[in-house]
Amino acid sequence: MTTMLAVRDVVKRFGNLTAVDGVDLEIAEGTITALIGPNGAGKTTLFNLITGALRADRGLVWLKDARLTGLTPERIVWAGLVRTFQITQVFPGLTALDGVTVARLARLGRGWHPFRLANREAVARRDAANLLEAVGLADLAERLVATLSHADQKLVEVAMALACDPLVLLLDEPTGGLAPEETRGVIRLLQRVALERGITVLLIEHDMEAVFAVAQRIVVLHQGKILADDTPAVVRRNPEVREVYLGRRFTDSR
Repeated sequence: MTTMLAVRDVVKRFGNLTAVDGVDLEIAEGTITALIGPNGAGKTTLFNLITGALRADRGLVWLKDARLTGLTPERIVWAGLVRTFQITQVFPGLTALDGVTVARLARLGRGWHPFRLANREAVARRDAANLLEAVGLADLAERLVATLSHADQKLVEVAMALACDPLVLLLDEPTGGLAPEETRGVIRLLQRVALERGITVLLIEHDMEAVFAVAQRIVVLHQGKILADDTPAVVRRNPEVREVYLGRRFTDSR
């Protein structure tokens, strides 16, 4: 399979703490991979290194044949790698449609000939409406984002990310704070959208039910290093993973 995202020997230190310690990772095109591990394992730091929010002390990140290391977060988005955040990043004072339209306008902003600028907003709003329909929020398009449920705000953020035409989508705890039924709905939606749009997904998730439901591959991070990287069935049986993260009760019950 084609490698869509490659992380090569990436290291990040904060003083005496090595938060990410020589991580090597390859994500195949069209797959959904979960990144799990205890709090403080370095998961979000790794996301920040991949997306340019932090500069690595060592190592390289590639998106297909494009080197991302050293690029600004904006240029990394333009290259095709987009993320969502653990704390949802939306426009609470805008309607869902307007918020996704803003993201779409940002994507359409480059490369447009001047005579087509008059149509840009109409095109962006049409695309935004289609994206809200794709994530199941068409009926809430005109609602202020601040009035939506936490689950629906998460979906608005996903729609905003999709508005940037990602090749690879990084999701930081997409089901964080959701009720079990909401979690199952979000997971089903992510599976469907990724498949329909051919998007490669790497997600951080603490809900193990969600992880084992959606991921084709699981990478376990512990103390900044990869402890395991395999299929869900193999990771579930890994004694080291059971010891540091999953726990005997979860693995023995399946």
